[in-house]
Amino acid sequence: MKRILAILMINIFIVMVGVGLITPILPELIIEFGASGRAIGLLVASYGITQFLLSPMTGQLSDRYGRKVFIVVGVIVFAVAKFMFAIGDELWMLYTSRLLEGVAAALIIPPMMAYVADITTIEERAKGNSLLAAAMSFGFVIGPGLGGLLAAYGTRVPLYTATGAAMIAVIFSIVCLPESLSKEQMKAARATIHQRESIFKQYARSLKSKYAMFFIIVLVMTFGLANFESVLGLYVTNRFQFSPQNISILLTAGAVIGVGMQALVVAKMIKQFGEKRLIKGSLLFTSAAYILFLFAKDFWSIFLVTSLIFFATATLRPALNTLLSKMAGNEQGYVAGINNAYMSVGNILGPTLAGFLFDANMFAPFLTGCCILLMTFLITLKMKVK
Repeated sequence: MKRILAILMINIFIVMVGVGLITPILPELIIEFGASGRAIGLLVASYGITQFLLSPMTGQLSDRYGRKVFIVVGVIVFAVAKFMFAIGDELWMLYTSRLLEGVAAALIIPPMMAYVADITTIEERAKGNSLLAAAMSFGFVIGPGLGGLLAAYGTRVPLYTATGAAMIAVIFSIVCLPESLSKEQMKAARATIHQRESIFKQYARSLKSKYAMFFIIVLVMTFGLANFESVLGLYVTNRFQFSPQNISILLTAGAVIGVGMQALVVAKMIKQFGEKRLIKGSLLFTSAAYILFLFAKDFWSIFLVTSLIFFATATLRPALNTLLSKMAGNEQGYVAGINNAYMSVGNILGPTLAGFLFDANMFAPFLTGCCILLMTFLITLKMKVK
C-alpha cells in the first residue's frame, strides 16, 4: 500500500504544482498581453469550469472502468495543457490551456481519491487521505513559489519544466501503478447503473443527500484558499512592494510548514478529536487568520499568518475527505467525483470574485473570505459531534 500511495502522491503533487506555478508569472504575462487584474482572476478561475463539468462523470466512470486509465490519461492531458501555455502567444491559448488543466484535474483527482479508499481500511483511511491531501496541498501552494524561482531563468521556463515532469509521471504510472479494482468489481458497478443523470441533476441530488453539508464545506474551503492565493501576490506587491522572490519565499516556506504539519500530525488529530471537530475548528481559525493577515505589516508577520492559513486549510481537507469516504460505502467514485466538482466551484468563484473585489479595494477579497468562512462555521454548529 505504501508504494502505491507514494505513486499517487507523486502524481497529484506534480499536477498541483503545475496548476499553481503560473501565479507569480501571471502579472508579467498579463502585462505582456495588455490585460487587467480582472483577467488574472478569470484566467485562474477558468481551470475550475471544466473540472466542475466533468468531475461527477469521471468519478462514476472510474467505479465502472477502473481508476488507473483515468489517472494516466489525466496526466497526459495535463502535460499537453502546460505545453500549450508555454508556447501560447495569444490570450485565448492561455485560457484553452487552463480549461484543459481542469479536464486533467477531473480525470485525476476523483479516481485518485477513490483509489485511496480502495486500498485502505477504515482505520488506515485518515492517514491515507492525510498523505494524499498533503501532496495535493503542498503542490498547490509550493507551485507559485517554485514558479517564481524558475521564472528567474525565463517566464516560460516553469511551464516547460511542468510539461517534462508530467511526461515522466505518465511513464512512471503506466509501469508502476496497478489497478485497484478487480474486473468483478467493475462489472458489478456497471450492472448497478441503469441510467445516466445530467450533471445538473447530479448536483441537485448531491444537495439533497446525506453528504450535502460536507460538499458545501468543500466548496467554501477551496474558495477560501483560491481566493487568498490568487490575489496574495498582487496585495503584497501593491501594499508593501514585495518582489517576486519575496512572494516565492513566502508561499514556499509557508507551504513546507503547513503541509509538513499536515503529513505528520493531522491523522493523529483526526483520531484524537474526530473529523467534525477539526472541520469546525479549521473554519473558525481560518476566518480569524484572514483578519490577522490585514494587520500584518512586514515580511515576517505576513509569513507567519500565511503559514497559519495554509496549515488550517491543510487540516480541513483530509478531515473532510476522510469523513466523506467513511460515509460513501460503495459510492467511493461518485462521492469523490462530486467532492472534486465542488472543489472546482471554489476554484472558479474564489479567483473570479477575488479579482473583481481586488480591483474595487485591495482589502475586500480577504474580508469577504473571512465572512464566508465564519458563516459556514456558524452553520456547522448545528452538526452533532460523535
